[in-house]
Amino acid sequence: MGEYQLVSNYETINIYRSGSAAKLELNRPERMNAWNKALGLELRDAIKSLGADDDVRAVLITGAGRAFTSGADLKEGTDPTPAGHPDVYSVLTGRYHPIITGIRTMPKPVVAAVNGAAAGIGLSLALACDLVIAAESAYFLLAFVNIGLVPDGGSSLLVPSRIGFARAAELAMLGERLPAGKALDWGLINQVWPDDELAAKADELISKLADGPTRSYAGTKRQLNEWLYERIDTQLEFEAQVQQEMAESGDFAEGVAAFAEKRKPRFTGS
Repeated sequence: MGEYQLVSNYETINIYRSGSAAKLELNRPERMNAWNKALGLELRDAIKSLGADDDVRAVLITGAGRAFTSGADLKEGTDPTPAGHPDVYSVLTGRYHPIITGIRTMPKPVVAAVNGAAAGIGLSLALACDLVIAAESAYFLLAFVNIGLVPDGGSSLLVPSRIGFARAAELAMLGERLPAGKALDWGLINQVWPDDELAAKADELISKLADGPTRSYAGTKRQLNEWLYERIDTQLEFEAQVQQEMAESGDFAEGVAAFAEKRKPRFTGS
């Protein structure tokens, strides 16, 4: 495959092309590619555009700098509901869900190349892809419980569909990092490579897929979606409803405050 050429640079993401392969790079390295409003909207637009572009036959998603993405940017906050609580429901349904379903229904293969952290919605983004490869130093984290929230972005479906109930419950309830090697052993991801080889291996894989039988790949995705993800829209809606409940809790307020103050949260179950 030839060199990638930058074809579109938004404020928070870059899109590169090399023949029929496209690379989408999250580009907020100073914030470990945390999702602010701009990134959510731009990523939603880019996924829609790449899915509709017949000249693109495979898509690679990765992150600039030292992380894939650290999840939602807690420093930005969200608009309030009429009752004054963070309106996470609108963020999830309006920005995040179209990204996840857009990847799953895209009629071409999508690969995540995970460098560093894939946390929170970043883990959901990676697992929405068809194949996930990672650097040895990468890790995966359902970080929601650490601030009094619950999995969202489809992770309550995407994680157990890959590794089963027991391991999904462990990740969701303990909120601990899962190193790339263990993630591979568990079946959460497909390949692990030395850090300095990840980019080249990702390029090799996306080039192979871009030159492959695109309609066959699309058919395979439809089959897997029918079997594993037929209820994804229902689950996403349910996740958003439960997450809104959590966003109105005292524990979430304490979790965010503790994060900002860099201290251990004192949860009370309120």
